[in-house]
This record gives sequence, C-alpha cells and structure tokens, in this order.
Amino acid sequence: MRDVFGTGYVVANVSRMHGGAQKVVYKIDCSNGFSCVLYVWDLAMSYFQEETVRKNSSVQSYGSDLFKINNRYLTQKGIRTPSLYDLNKERNRYPFDYALVEYIEGKKAEDYFRNADSRVQDQVFQRLGEMIAAMHADKRQTFGKLNHFGASTAACQQIQMENAKEQLSYASRHIESIRANHDKLLDTMHELESKLTPRTEYGFIHGELGPDHVLVNDRLEPYLIDIEGAMFFDIEHEHSFMAFRFGEFYRYLKNDSLDEDRMRFYRFLHHISLTSGGLKLLHRGFPDQTFAKELAEYHSKCALNFV
Repeated sequence: MRDVFGTGYVVANVSRMHGGAQKVVYKIDCSNGFSCVLYVWDLAMSYFQEETVRKNSSVQSYGSDLFKINNRYLTQKGIRTPSLYDLNKERNRYPFDYALVEYIEGKKAEDYFRNADSRVQDQVFQRLGEMIAAMHADKRQTFGKLNHFGASTAACQQIQMENAKEQLSYASRHIESIRANHDKLLDTMHELESKLTPRTEYGFIHGELGPDHVLVNDRLEPYLIDIEGAMFFDIEHEHSFMAFRFGEFYRYLKNDSLDEDRMRFYRFLHHISLTSGGLKLLHRGFPDQTFAKELAEYHSKCALNFV
C-alpha cells in the first residue's frame, strides 16, 4: 500500500470478502479512510485448480493477465468495472500475482431483487441492461479471448460442447439420475447442436454474468466484476445464463434479436456445467456446502428436464 499510494496509506484492517471460487479477495481499510480491494491469484487456493491447469488458453478464465487486459478493454469501451490501481507479477516475495483494485461502496445487483422501491429497481436494472447491450454490440469476426489471436478452425459452440461432455462425465460418476440418463443427455446435446447454423460475428461478453458479478454504487451505477472470462463469443451464451440467474429481472436485459436455437443449446450446457461445478465445490471443501449441494441438485434436475 505504501509503495503504490504513499506513506500516508497505513493499513488499519484487512478482511476477506465472500465468494471467489478461483481467486481470493480482501478488503483493505486504511487509517486515513481510504479503502481498496486486494485480488490474489493463488492457484493453490482455487477450487478449480485442476481445470485451470488443463484448460486450453483460448478458453481460460483465470489469471492476472486476463484481468488486466479485460479491465483495460472494458474501461476503454465505457463499460464500468472497478479501476486497476496496481498489478504485481514479480513473484519475488510471494508465489502468486496480486492486484490492488478500486473498492466500490455499495451492494451486489442481487440485493436489489428484494428492494421495496420499484423505481430504484427500474433504475438499477435498466442501466445494467443498457451497459450489457453496449458491451454485446461490440463485434468481431472471430471468437475468443482478447489475448488469443488467430481464427479457430472449430465453431465456437463445439468448444463449449467438449467442455460440457467432460462435465457430464464428472456428474455421471456422482449423481445416479445423471448416470442413468447419460446417453440420453449426450444425444440431447448433439440434437440441440445440430440445429445451429454457422455464424461469423461475435459480441463481447462477460462470460459468467450473474447478479453476484455486478456491483451497484450509491449512485445506482452498475459495475462488472470477475471479468477474467470476458471474450468475444455468441451473446446467446451470456443471455441463456442471465435468463435463469436474473429471473424476473431478466426482462430488463432481454435482447429480441437472439437465436432461440442457440439460447436453448447454451442453456442446456449451462445446466450440465453448473451440476458438475456444484459437485466439485462440494467435493473440494467450498465453505458454503449447502449452496454447493443445492447448486448441483437444482441444475441436474434442469438438465434432465431436457430429456
């Protein structure tokens, strides 16, 4: 803190913030009243360490490099995200990268689901909808991460399919109803994918945009957080995720030009992936075991509803 901000910034308190299945997040309060956030990319503390090590770089959603490049890109495009104050990648004192980031005083978007004032809800979610629409309207002819150059020979949905097959295999080993219907689920995946027509234009998406990845400040301005997974991709991938994550408030975020076949395909894949993701959190000691268990159970039922 002293090196980045100056001698007047003396740490008075450090508290770990909730959430974060991949990186560790702390709030730092200084004696002069200033606060900021510390991000730590310590792979040893990630609940998806194994997947991060094995993943292709083009679909990676972990690491300080992705955070830095996406933070800069979103900021340049006028999409609000907390400012990056400093990124340390030297690893001369610690075996991990870490960053100091702007602290947004406020609440997560999900807290506004229960707001009694409908005018406040309108303002928050209309602004979020406008921001998401502007982000998705940023187009490119190739899909992938900002640091991934060159056109892929595969269709973008095939990359997601290969991942979903791995997640289905994992879920099949731990949930009897998934194991009993494994082949039917796999057939459903291929059937849904067969209905997709080729595409050569992609929008910029967050990658995992739920109401817990949006901070709202005291002026009711939304900020996107956990942006490492941002990339150019089918915007239906994002919308199919937001549709069940935002529930009734998705009406503020809807896009009437979406491909319904892609929406259905990606929604099915999300249910498969979240079933596996919940199981992995459950098996790997995630603190909120009830959440992990309910996540796996709910999305396994949703996936089976497609059969």
